[in-house]
Amino acid sequence: MPTYDYICGACDAHWELFQSIKASPVRKCPECGKMKAKRQIGTGAGVIFKGSGFYQTDYRSDSYKKGADAAKKSQSEAKSESKSETKSSESSPKAESKSSNSSSE
Repeated sequence: MPTYDYICGACDAHWELFQSIKASPVRKCPECGKMKAKRQIGTGAGVIFKGSGFYQTDYRSDSYKKGADAAKKSQSEAKSESKSETKSSESSPKAESKSSNSSSE
């Protein structure tokens, strides 16, 4: 919820009011009680994000998240398959290459 600046047209009083964006502007001045208060146009206080951080990907759509999960699963499956293939192929070709090198010299 933002903080709005107000000024009274009758008594020239200034004050700030913390209210919802959807709330209608206050018309009654708290100093003089007349209905001459106006909300000031300004830059506003802005939005303050508190916490460890906010990222562009925090609010992705569900379809994007499902696609990303599927891509991660396929990548992890491909990595696990390639690791198992390299482990089984590492033991046999090295033994063959050593024996072929010694016989050719």
